[in-house]
Amino acid sequence: MATIQVSVITPDGAVYEGDAELVVVKTVEGELGIKAKHIPLVSPLAVGPARFIKEGKEEQVAVSSGFVEVRPDHVSILAEAAERPEQIDTERARKAKERAEQRLASEHVDRKRAEAALQRAITRMDVAKHKGA
Repeated sequence: MATIQVSVITPDGAVYEGDAELVVVKTVEGELGIKAKHIPLVSPLAVGPARFIKEGKEEQVAVSSGFVEVRPDHVSILAEAAERPEQIDTERARKAKERAEQRLASEHVDRKRAEAALQRAITRMDVAKHKGA
């Protein structure tokens, strides 16, 4: 199967470079699957995992919003923050999840910020499960 080049870039530099048969990202409109020769597009990303599948194996990167730019031969994910599974501190993510849940239980809270923090923590914990995969 044909592959497409993939780059995940943050303000701190490249987090992932490789090629994949299928790239799946979470956009603000829902999940988007991308294969080689996809039509060009740019879409805002939601917090979620970016998945890269090649030869039946899947790699993931936790993405904290940004944009995806698709060209027929390359996918660029420009993220505010992104982490590979081995970079994620699962204990820190678990504590962030607990704090976000506590804030959401409070009456006087910026719900949008607390929900975003909760989603980031859940995404990081889910992606961390792919360490060594």
